[in-house]
Amino acid sequence: MIFNEKPMPMRDLTKWCKPSAKRMEFDALKRLESLHLIEYDSKGTNVRLNTIFRSNFRDCLTGSQDPNAFGSISTDDDADKIETSFLDKFASHEWENILHFMVGTEGTPTPSRSVLSLLKLGGLMEGESELTITNTGFQFLLQDVNAQIWTLLLQYLNLTSESNMNPVDVLNFIFILGCLELGKSYSVLSLSETQVSMLADLKDLGLIYQKSKTSSRFYPTRLATTLTSDSSALKTPSMAVEQALEESEGQMMTSTSRESIIIETNFKIYAYTNSPLEIAILNLFVQMKTRFSNMVCGQITRESIRNALYNGITSDQIIKFLETHAHPQMKALAKEKLDKKVEFDASHNINTAGGAPQSKTDGTISQHKLEVIPPNVVDQIKLWQLELDRIQTVEGYLFKDFANQQEYDMLSNYATELGVLVWGDKAKRKFFVTKDGMAQVADFANRKLRG
Repeated sequence: MIFNEKPMPMRDLTKWCKPSAKRMEFDALKRLESLHLIEYDSKGTNVRLNTIFRSNFRDCLTGSQDPNAFGSISTDDDADKIETSFLDKFASHEWENILHFMVGTEGTPTPSRSVLSLLKLGGLMEGESELTITNTGFQFLLQDVNAQIWTLLLQYLNLTSESNMNPVDVLNFIFILGCLELGKSYSVLSLSETQVSMLADLKDLGLIYQKSKTSSRFYPTRLATTLTSDSSALKTPSMAVEQALEESEGQMMTSTSRESIIIETNFKIYAYTNSPLEIAILNLFVQMKTRFSNMVCGQITRESIRNALYNGITSDQIIKFLETHAHPQMKALAKEKLDKKVEFDASHNINTAGGAPQSKTDGTISQHKLEVIPPNVVDQIKLWQLELDRIQTVEGYLFKDFANQQEYDMLSNYATELGVLVWGDKAKRKFFVTKDGMAQVADFANRKLRG
């Protein structure tokens, strides 16, 4: 599509994908559309890449882009080169200070004026003389670091008009940061006036390091170089604390020295951490019982979960947080159990059908989910939220008035494969799909029922 100027018919695009991958195709197109990288015609039957994106991507692939498009590496004397370990420690320290300030950790220095403006503009904190965390702020704390950084950067974009900054230059520099190399120094001379003025604000967020405001070079930190990738930024918000411990003990950091959470089927939690920040975040939805030098113990209760829900935190966010920080042994056991289930189903299919076993990519593994957290804990957390959320609304479209049962079955099955079916009634021949899935289902209906 990058080298094709003409729109691509959706029916041809669908032929590129396996029939079993309809949902993956739909999800991919949905994400591309949300980024405005693809454009549909008025009927939704043809699709093409965004013209500017296609042109720039093509230049990038063929090597004909601006030589400074991805930053200009500094050619100054590198005798005082900054090490990656220092950049990690600096970024973690700056970012941790912001999170500590949000949860109200005693002794935390107040962030810079620009950071405070971002926290207030984003609705993460409120107040005049003394800022306090909001419900949105509680949700923010449970997000991964990349999502948190993008939240503040989007608010930074909103402030550009007030600061008389060029929003295109601001956004361009943010994407450039995501393409820079960790540990390299880059020249300030290749930056625009707007981008130079951004350096101080980005340093306050821990995204770049600059020795002084007059320095001719700057260093991107790991928080910046992972902005546009799937890689994790900082593994944990307590990296600075752990590095200090490593220096004093002379030991290498291991995977178990980071925050690791063990959850039992009786809802007891054991978190291996000594970071006040991580403990404060856990305290949002866990009733703390005991604290040791390198571990805290607590219990997930109905009351602790309800308190989190009242603060705007969702059950999915809690479950995601627990899965992300689960102890490596819990993840290994979950993977082992999943492999056994897949192996059992494959052998069962052979015995009952007398055929060859399905491969993991053909759908056998899709019948199961990797259960890192005990299923009873996951289900109960969701049930506690359902106690508060009695009614849920979904915006979408209702399909009805089918000519026969065959038409209904064909379209409802297609909507199910895409993962956009919300509700269906076979007897009444009606089903409801999400707003995002409407175009795909309607296009499929037009192609199949045109005759």
